[in-house]
Amino acid sequence: MTTMMSVLEVSLGVLLVLLVVGGLSYWYIQDITQKKHAILRNYPVIGHLRYFFEQLGEYFRQYFFLGDREEMPFNRATRGWVYRLAKNEGGVLGFGSTYDLHHPGALIFVNAGFPVLEEEQAPTPPLTIGEGYAAKPFTARSIVNISGMSYGALSRPAVLALSKGAAAAGCWMDTGEGGLAPAHLEGGADIIMQIGTAKYGVRDAEGQLSDERLRERAAHDAVKAFEIKLSQGAKPGKGGVLPAAKVTAEIARIRGIPEGVDSISPNRHRDIANVNELLDMIVRVRSVTGKPVGIKTAIGGRRFLHELCEAILRRGLDTAPDFIAVDGGEGGSGAAPQALADHMALSIDEALPRVIDTLIEFGLRERIRVIAAGKLVTSARAAWALAAGADFVNTARGFMFSLGCVQAMRCHQNTCPTGISTHNAKLQRGLVVEEKYLRVANYARNMNKEIDMIAHACGLTQAREFRREHVRLVQTAGRSEAFNMIYPYPERIDEVRSLD
Repeated sequence: MTTMMSVLEVSLGVLLVLLVVGGLSYWYIQDITQKKHAILRNYPVIGHLRYFFEQLGEYFRQYFFLGDREEMPFNRATRGWVYRLAKNEGGVLGFGSTYDLHHPGALIFVNAGFPVLEEEQAPTPPLTIGEGYAAKPFTARSIVNISGMSYGALSRPAVLALSKGAAAAGCWMDTGEGGLAPAHLEGGADIIMQIGTAKYGVRDAEGQLSDERLRERAAHDAVKAFEIKLSQGAKPGKGGVLPAAKVTAEIARIRGIPEGVDSISPNRHRDIANVNELLDMIVRVRSVTGKPVGIKTAIGGRRFLHELCEAILRRGLDTAPDFIAVDGGEGGSGAAPQALADHMALSIDEALPRVIDTLIEFGLRERIRVIAAGKLVTSARAAWALAAGADFVNTARGFMFSLGCVQAMRCHQNTCPTGISTHNAKLQRGLVVEEKYLRVANYARNMNKEIDMIAHACGLTQAREFRREHVRLVQTAGRSEAFNMIYPYPERIDEVRSLD
């Protein structure tokens, strides 16, 4: 019996060796005869190690080799800051900061000689959007809010956790262009419904904007305003794409499109080709819904804003958008062509003050609220946006980090390991709504709290008192310059100057 077992073991061992040798030989022949990859043709079999390590390289760099301030798009120090806020652990560190105060672009706030005492501090007041122009204006309570991320691009548990968290923290949630989903409403948050270029959720059978569908959406008390998206920071001039694998029956029903087919938005609204048609659309949506209506756009220069402001003054303040959401070129929670993500549109650092200056010049700053977005995930960056002139701050990726995002960069592959941007039920299981919504709420509350803390350190009673003189930016020589000297407040103009 023992002899038979030994013979069997030897036979199995020989068979295993033959299989390994046969497999390697087949692999060798396949590599050396193929013509697509030079490395595999010259170094068969072992050449695969190059592709293996290349694939793993980004993860090794993220966790082992890059410093806390080196990684892109968000470094480890920034992500850690957001994680601590979301876990309610406080943004406290020991033994000094690793933030380089001499690096060009470094942000420095001007501390007051006599900061505001606790008993002198005032709550940051809410602001109303659309007052005097919309039948049902919207009073927004939070400075920091959830930027547009579509149901479909995000999973149902992620959207539900964001909605519940937003409701708990008193901030709004933008639907993104994917339409209004039951998960948005189920969480109880204030909702800004985005109208994208494909009119998802408010389109008729031919894909045109439907007044009936607009009324249906506006009938929900949770829907506080509508946002017409012209472009977004990740990909100005390019429509959204949701792969067919993500277009489930539910998503198809919400968007009003066929199931299992790529959901591709046009790169602009087919019925909006100039500023007059844009204002016509704003007036139409506001009159049909009774809710405030704004626009979302990336900024490439002053011309568009000048033309828009001229048209508003010519046609009347009742035609103006109730808000403008300015999206910086560094924005983008989803997939985008690299050529556009890398090189299209101004960053929020330049776009935001340009928008504010243009509105001041045309006397429209009090009429139009301004929302800033573009990597504004920390309280310091949000406070800078207020100093630059914004009324509110939107962030998408900040709230994704609060849900547990690890920056795996797989948002477009349906393989998100944290269950945030996937429809794989096994991966979604990792996102426990009843746990994560608390982190969403913590992040929003603590962001607002830290913005107030910075304001008090600057000698301000509340955060809406920020002005440009409260900020300094480090220049290329390593010396800082006051932000109000880099972007001085403009005078109101009586006639339009050159559009440089």
